[in-house]
Amino acid sequence: MYLDFADAIQRLGKAAIAEKYGNLFEMYERITAEDPYQVPMRIFPASHYTMGGLWVDYNLMSTIPGLFVLGEANFSDHGANRLGASALMQGLADGYFVIPYTIGHYFAGTRFEPADAAHAACRDATALVRGRIERLLAVKGKKTVDDFHRALGKIMWEHCGMARTEEGLTTALERIPELRAEFWRDGAGARHRRRAEPVAREGGRVADFLELAELMCRDAAHPARVVRGHFRTEFQTADGEARRDDADFCHVAAWEYRGDGESPRRHVEPLAFEYVPLQQRSYK
Repeated sequence: MYLDFADAIQRLGKAAIAEKYGNLFEMYERITAEDPYQVPMRIFPASHYTMGGLWVDYNLMSTIPGLFVLGEANFSDHGANRLGASALMQGLADGYFVIPYTIGHYFAGTRFEPADAAHAACRDATALVRGRIERLLAVKGKKTVDDFHRALGKIMWEHCGMARTEEGLTTALERIPELRAEFWRDGAGARHRRRAEPVAREGGRVADFLELAELMCRDAAHPARVVRGHFRTEFQTADGEARRDDADFCHVAAWEYRGDGESPRRHVEPLAFEYVPLQQRSYK
């Protein structure tokens, strides 16, 4: 798809567009060697089910030393006030201007203890990965990994998209566990032993997607009427925005995995705002 600014430039003038999108246009031109003021920008729409995530400091490092989080995978700078191309802008800013300097500073100022394959953590990780690969390859199924990937995508698209309902999320939370059980029972494995690497890579990725999809649906189905870019249609204003309820739901939450077959536990940490008041989001 193409994003053509020709009409906007003619109507508002190039200076007005440059004031709003100049940095984005400059980075786009550096990457593609095409001037977006003259040539329509090439864009690729993709399904977007969740946004924001891990907390990071100003160096983009998470609470785990050495784990840096870039782009919209971190808590993000735009929050619920997400406007067009801001996710792209954040990825470019983090990747081009922040991490090249901060991660270098971390390596230069950190002393690392020697570690090799005999380390207990390495042995545990290796055993875990090998166990999953062997489990994938042992499946004597008739369906391919792509079959399950498409089926999961359809569930998420229909029931956990930009607008979500209690009924739809309930359906998703019924169907995803069923799909996951079928994946491990009838996924492509044994019949592709000569292609073990792609089966392990692609199958492992879809197995992760199944877990993440259930987590997102479970979180979206929680009674907390949280303010996010994707919202429950039951809790919206007359203008179609997410209705705020800061008295009861001003917090961040994290789900704790408690093992297969066990319901995860939701942990809550209250938020306190001292300088910037919370306000209703509006695109108008």
